[in-house]
Amino acid sequence: MISFLGLCVKNFIQTMKYILGGNAKISDIIAKAAMISYDSIPIALSIVFIAAVVIALQISKQFLMSGAESYVGGFLAVALVRELAPGFAALAISARAGTAISAEIANMQVTSQVDAIKTLKVDPVGYYFAPRIIAGGFTVPMIVILAELFGILGGMIISYVTIGLHPNRYMSSVWQWLNTRDIYISILKGFIFGIIIPLVCATQGYETTGGAKGVGISTTQAAIKATVFLLMADLIVTLLFYIDPM
Repeated sequence: MISFLGLCVKNFIQTMKYILGGNAKISDIIAKAAMISYDSIPIALSIVFIAAVVIALQISKQFLMSGAESYVGGFLAVALVRELAPGFAALAISARAGTAISAEIANMQVTSQVDAIKTLKVDPVGYYFAPRIIAGGFTVPMIVILAELFGILGGMIISYVTIGLHPNRYMSSVWQWLNTRDIYISILKGFIFGIIIPLVCATQGYETTGGAKGVGISTTQAAIKATVFLLMADLIVTLLFYIDPM
């Protein structure tokens, strides 16, 4: 895992040189943005919505029993914006788009398409990685924001259905508990996750050997490694912004 992290850093630096050299094409970025984020919207929003509904079901009656039902919205909103929406949305995108990225580049590697790019004196790392990393970095935060809105909406619906909590009281606690700092940090998480997913998955695909069997192994490894690196990044961001130094 340490050596793979080194490969990721090396490829990221090489990709940044490619981007700063003005070689990335807007048309490629738009196409990859559609593949990474737009096509992942249904699954990402569905997962976050269901997670919010389940949490609201678990806490609403408990809050009602203690006379704190008006805090359901605030509690759920903080949990969603700080952790659940960025994390679940990123994992959904990784499972759907990240594995596709790895399989695509792995297939190019084992069929010698990467070698063909090299003969044209084009940097294959920059050519394959740049549009995907740019697209992920810009579009995943948008999915995170949508997921937060859908999650809060799901919590509001289930709170009204289960304990009769009026939407006005629910939204009032949301605005009282949330602050703009939480939203900014969730966007930052989305940006970081949007870079990590294509970087890790493309790196895994680029290192593929062994023909069709190797493509399958790389796809599985990409899903595992992307999940590990996403959770590590989430931990680091949380430590930096939410843990006060002693």
